[in-house]
Amino acid sequence: MPKGYWIAHVDVTDPEGYKEYVALNAKAFAKYNAKFLVRGGKFTKKHGEARARHVVIEFDSYEKALACYESPEYRAAEIVRNKHSKGDVIVIEGYEG
Repeated sequence: MPKGYWIAHVDVTDPEGYKEYVALNAKAFAKYNAKFLVRGGKFTKKHGEARARHVVIEFDSYEKALACYESPEYRAAEIVRNKHSKGDVIVIEGYEG
């Protein structure tokens, strides 16, 4: 079964307020066994538009990745996230090639 991923591109508009989001999302990520593969870090934009922050999170399956995003724990964090950032998030199934 392929793994599932969240891919997020984010501009944090209020770094202090964003800390609350990070604290809240930890509950959902622990519950769904999320593993951060990319969390910020240095990057080079080669083409197109880019936001300031990039995140890739791995889950055991696409279904678990989607369930985490739709969970009550993450929904509470999402409300806070939207107050302190702008961004794009996709949930995607991995490739087993």
